[in-house]
Amino acid sequence: MVAKQLSVFIENRQGRLGEVLSVLKENKVNILSLSLADTTEYGLLRLIVNDPALGKDKLAEDGFSTMLTDVLVINISHEAGSLQDLLSFLAENGINIEYMYGLSIDGQEAYVVLKASDLKKADEMLAKKGVKTLSSEQISAL
Repeated sequence: MVAKQLSVFIENRQGRLGEVLSVLKENKVNILSLSLADTTEYGLLRLIVNDPALGKDKLAEDGFSTMLTDVLVINISHEAGSLQDLLSFLAENGINIEYMYGLSIDGQEAYVVLKASDLKKADEMLAKKGVKTLSSEQISAL
């Protein structure tokens, strides 16, 4: 299942991240996971939130450049090597990982947010392997 990731482009200056977070807070958009990458001029904030469409709309209203991106939220076991095994499986099937970051929803399960070169194929291969993925709707319900 594919989930939606909220991406926000922000200037790399003091207080700008706080402004993004304030907009989300004011609109009750809950952050479940985030990743922030920066350059000298701007940052790319990637977020998994309970309501990605609302977050995108409210941030855009405040002048932030935003977009929604399809990603996979993949359940992995809490065992040494399980992530490596999963990534090897995807590589063996011709799927390149563009980026990923961790997500903890309930403290019991481990998840990674993954963007792949061929998201549809990755989703299909993971389903065949019996790997659990979450949709945006399932994430919102947690």
